[in-house]
Formats: sequence, C-alpha cells, structure tokens
Amino acid sequence: MGAGHSHAGGQATGAGKHKSRLAIALALTTSFMFAEVVGGLWTGSLALLADAAHMLTDAGGLALALIAIRFAERPATPERTFGYVRLEILSALANAVVLLLLTIYILFEAYQRFKNPPEILSGPMLVVAVIGLVVNLISLKLLAGGSSESLNVKGAYFEVLGDMLGSLGVIIAAVVIMFTGWKLADPIIGAGIGLFIVPRTWILLKQAAHILMEGTPPEVDIGAIEKRLMSLPGVTAIHDLHVWTLTSGLDAMSCHIITSDILQSKSTLQAASQIMREEFGVSHTTIQIEDQDIRQSSGHDARI
Repeated sequence: MGAGHSHAGGQATGAGKHKSRLAIALALTTSFMFAEVVGGLWTGSLALLADAAHMLTDAGGLALALIAIRFAERPATPERTFGYVRLEILSALANAVVLLLLTIYILFEAYQRFKNPPEILSGPMLVVAVIGLVVNLISLKLLAGGSSESLNVKGAYFEVLGDMLGSLGVIIAAVVIMFTGWKLADPIIGAGIGLFIVPRTWILLKQAAHILMEGTPPEVDIGAIEKRLMSLPGVTAIHDLHVWTLTSGLDAMSCHIITSDILQSKSTLQAASQIMREEFGVSHTTIQIEDQDIRQSSGHDARI
C-alpha cells in the first residue's frame, strides 16, 4: 500500500558489459609482462622493470575485475541479498593499494641506483619498450569505452595508461643512454613512472572508499531530488533520503515521503519511482509513504 520497492531487474554491472575486452587486454598484458621482466633483467634497466611491475598490477587488476564480474553475475541469496556486486569495488580498492605499495618499492630501488648506477644495455631496452608501447596502446583502445561506466574498468584503464606513459619514459631513457651514456636517466625515469600514477591511484582509492562508506554518488544532487519529490501533489515533507552506490552502474535510493492525502499513496509512490528512474537514473528504489495526520498525532513515524 504505502511502501514500494523497485529495481533494475538483475545485477548487471558496468564492468560486465566489457568483460570480453577485459579478457583480451589481460591476455595481451600478461604475455608482454613476461617479456618485459626478461628484458629488464637482461638489460639491467630499472625503468623497464618498473614498467613490467606496472604490467604485473595491470594483469592482477584485470584478472580481479573478471573474477569480480563472474561473482557479480551470481544470483542474490538470503545471506547476500544484493549478491556479490560489491566484489567489483573491493577489487578496485585492492588494485589501488597494490599500486601505491609498488610505487614505494620503485622509488626505493631508484634511490639505490642513484648511489650505484648499473650497466645498462640500451639497444635491447629500446626494442622491448617500443613493443610495450604498442601493446599498451591496444589495451587502452579496448578499455577506453568501459572506463566511464565501471570503477573497476577505470582502474584497469588508469593502470594501462600509466604503463603506456611508462613505456614512453623507457624509450626516452634508452635513447638518452644510447647517445650520451648518462646511466642516471634510467633510475630518474623509473622513479618518474612510479610517481606519475600516484595521483590517479589516489583518486581511485578515494572513489572505492566512498562507495564502501555508502556515500552519495558524485553525479547525484540530493537537494534536487528532495525538491522534485516535494513538488508531487499532497507531499508535505521528505525524510531519511539516502542515495548510494552498490557497484559501478548500480545506484540505490530510499526515503520516507510524508503526504497529506494518504488515499493517493499509490499514485504518489508510482510518480516518485518514475521520477527517480527517468529523471535521476536510479531504478533501485525503496520508498515509504507516511500519513501526515497520523505522524503528527503520534509523534513518531506512522507508516501506512
């Protein structure tokens, strides 16, 4: 009667639409990661090893994203009424933490190499870096479309972007060493690769934490929602209005609507649900209609 619940029907996530692209990017990244590890050890290049390390986190992030999608597609259970959709956010959080820790290691290694620069084979280093750049460009193209729809895909996109710029840095370092013999170019570029990704990783970390804390989605204006619902006929107040993100592409909303005409509760409920779905893009809603007269006389919530 006075309460209503609607949802999108199924737990489709933003990342789920791009799982085939994620799988291709994972295959490309994993294959070349081993080539970069071998190349880094062979040439003695920290910049190349740093790029390989970023590729390792890319591969881990892409694998976690695919695992999260698989779990997110599982049906809800009595113990987990929203299913496993939050695994995507946990995966993105884990990716961000790993990247930050990896950056600390790269900076430490760069410091060590500043004190004792090793011999570096610039020719093979350049060849491996150029191939890595091509692989990263292909992966970026695959992930670009989904980066705006899924936090997990966005995390993978940023990691590959960091790798692409890392490959450019390795190319620059190889050319400098090849023509000038200045070996410090390698640890400088290696440290730069690590530092470049920190701001983007920090943004990803904050976004994941914000969702886990059930914060309001940044694109949602709570004030605008309240004002729009208040414009419905007979509505006198809005209480306990909450909007939060379950996972990328799946927001939820709940609220209590106080009305002076409880006989119109059904039409008010339908109109409120339609407003949330069509005007604010939130399909998973739980709305409670309350009678103003009963609420005022009893001094507490009176739900019809």
